[in-house]
Amino acid sequence: MKTIIFDMYGVIIKESKGNFIPYTRNHFPTSEHDRLRKLFFEDRLFTKAGNGEITSNEFLTALGFQNPQFHMRDYIENHLTMDEDFYAFAESRKEKYKYALLSNDVSAWSKYITEFYKLNKYFPQKIVSADVYCRKPETKIFEIALERLDVPADECIFIDNSVENLRTANTFGMDTILFNRDNESYDGKIVYSFDELSQIL
Repeated sequence: MKTIIFDMYGVIIKESKGNFIPYTRNHFPTSEHDRLRKLFFEDRLFTKAGNGEITSNEFLTALGFQNPQFHMRDYIENHLTMDEDFYAFAESRKEKYKYALLSNDVSAWSKYITEFYKLNKYFPQKIVSADVYCRKPETKIFEIALERLDVPADECIFIDNSVENLRTANTFGMDTILFNRDNESYDGKIVYSFDELSQIL
């Protein structure tokens, strides 16, 4: 059996870049937007949370949210869009392929997403940037994934919405497919839906 390694955002979740920065701006007055911009882009607070340097609660509290748990749940439940076609795809292929998740994400968010959207049964192995303190497209996170999965790279199919991430996977010898929600240019295999992914496999 080959292993399909899925990205989360831009593949299973439709929003490739997420909506969290506009979500945050909408919860604070305009007078606070310069402060938020600095936290996001100069202090790299979101990146730090995604790298496991700070927790979700620390991240959200630093932004100014008074109830960080509520806002984590509200954002995930009401401001992200699950691609419902994933379920049919995953069920139809589960006898032929093993599945794994490789995602740049805040640890608590990834756990909540996979629980809320009932994805845990498909992903016995989840490699999340905040849990391993590195992120795609760094080679280290791919090394960790292959070690944990205990499979050769050439027996893996990696599906991501980022060309840069796919190129790193290629250097290990993985087969790669661009899930192209952002109309990127790519000289390899490209799909635009789970139906197309099923056909190309």
